[in-house]
Amino acid sequence: MQLQIIGCWGGYPKANEASSGYLLECEGFHLLIDCGSGVLSKLQNTLKPEQIDAVIVSHYHSDHIADIGVLQHARLIQGILAGTLPNLPIYGHQLNAQEFEKLTYKQITKGIAYEPIAPLNVGPFKIQFLQTAHPVPCFAMRIEAKGKVLVYTADTSFKPELIDFSKDADVLLCECNFYGNLDGKAAGHMRSFDCGTLASKANVKELVLTHLPHFGNLQQLVEEAGQHFTGKIQLAFQDLKIIID
Repeated sequence: MQLQIIGCWGGYPKANEASSGYLLECEGFHLLIDCGSGVLSKLQNTLKPEQIDAVIVSHYHSDHIADIGVLQHARLIQGILAGTLPNLPIYGHQLNAQEFEKLTYKQITKGIAYEPIAPLNVGPFKIQFLQTAHPVPCFAMRIEAKGKVLVYTADTSFKPELIDFSKDADVLLCECNFYGNLDGKAAGHMRSFDCGTLASKANVKELVLTHLPHFGNLQQLVEEAGQHFTGKIQLAFQDLKIIID
């Protein structure tokens, strides 16, 4: 598997960058995980919109889905210019029916509901879900392929269930929207200390901090997480590629 960071900012994108969006590739299959503001623009440095095989979204906050609409129009336009494209599956939960319905657009994209209690197979990937602690329904994902595991926390404050869910993951892509001296619980986000604690207790191999704040010294997040986790830690950044093998 290869993970590429398309966007890593929480809330809104930094200038010339993007909010949450992650491209996961295995055996030539391209899965886009979340599609926030600016993601489609930055994705095209790597992959054309018509080359995406599937999209999955964790929840319906704008910093995770804002570019779904423009992705749909890109597929529509490219289908006119280059010939009909296959209907793109976009997987999401149905706990917000109004937002779920927007995933389907003409014959361009098709919203497909995932069942949080059941594994989902998408291309070469097996995906399991855990509802997170966030103000709206949101789901973390444990994605497995070829014996390797990526866990994406999506948006959440710390909850003990994340430990077993993340157990022995090769890469933990963990939201880190708050510094250690702040309280992220009410906002439904993790602190740097929480990320390090989760990585340590789950015995993951590598911790990647994402959904980053727009203030402070971001390197402090790594240092604070490192007080609780002695393994490899790095900040997500645009176009970072991680080979999971």
